[in-house]
Amino acid sequence: MTNRRSFLKTSALLSAGILFAPQVFAYDKKYIGLQLYTLRDAMGVNPAETLSKVAKLGFNSVEGATYTGSQKFYGMDAKAFASLLKDNGLIIPSSHYRLGEEKTNGEIPKGTILNDWQRAVDDAAEVGIKYMVCAYLSEAERGDLDHFKKVSSYLNTAGEICKKAGIQLCYHNHDFEFIKQDGKTPYELILTHTDENLVKMEMDLYWMNRAGQDPVDFFNVYAGRFPLWHVKDMSSKPDKMFTEVGNGVIDFKRIFEHAKKAGLKYFFVEQDVCPGDPFDSITQSIGYIKKNLI
Repeated sequence: MTNRRSFLKTSALLSAGILFAPQVFAYDKKYIGLQLYTLRDAMGVNPAETLSKVAKLGFNSVEGATYTGSQKFYGMDAKAFASLLKDNGLIIPSSHYRLGEEKTNGEIPKGTILNDWQRAVDDAAEVGIKYMVCAYLSEAERGDLDHFKKVSSYLNTAGEICKKAGIQLCYHNHDFEFIKQDGKTPYELILTHTDENLVKMEMDLYWMNRAGQDPVDFFNVYAGRFPLWHVKDMSSKPDKMFTEVGNGVIDFKRIFEHAKKAGLKYFFVEQDVCPGDPFDSITQSIGYIKKNLI
């Protein structure tokens, strides 16, 4: 198990070495993805029209965000949603799910890791999803380090079910996982208490930077553990809010140089809050990505 001192020491050594041996890209650069949470309002009104516009902007992969609870994809069953994606030339390599420890109206919602997970996995397989991601832990699902160990156990169990279907489970970070408890962070605990073959990570580059973390340090120590990234930028303003890719302070060029070490397979543009029309924001983001990152 990696302690904090050895983590920092190893990071320093590897970071020094990487300067002399930069990694080449490992992922298929033909795919530019979009996390559909960015367009959640439009997807709620007219998913067919929204996905058509997404494809016309140049995105060719998407990440789902709304399976939990409904056991449907944007109001559609797995077969219908897969057909809609295909009609627009889109793939869906990844989709988000919830842990399900927090009750809604007194009940644990279905289609979550803790309730009816097999059904969620079966539906994901039918759509063609390769990565199922634990998207977020509500405040009620967090707690002390012992509870994060329990969460890690849940993830391992869910990962085993995913593996049988040929799917990889991942965990998506925010910034609360980096609040230290007894000298440790929940993020490192999850990394060290989950099986690296059953549970990998979707790294949100905004939240990593917001938490004061260097993504490359984690790539060096936990090489190959980060097949998915959320590519979203952080404003230089004091509020450090979300902004379009290339419009903020995150050095994406440097981070993408370490894609092979990270194990990157797919990345998704995401902007939780946009200053105006979200389509304008993602148009700006994909323009920057095409010109500077792929």
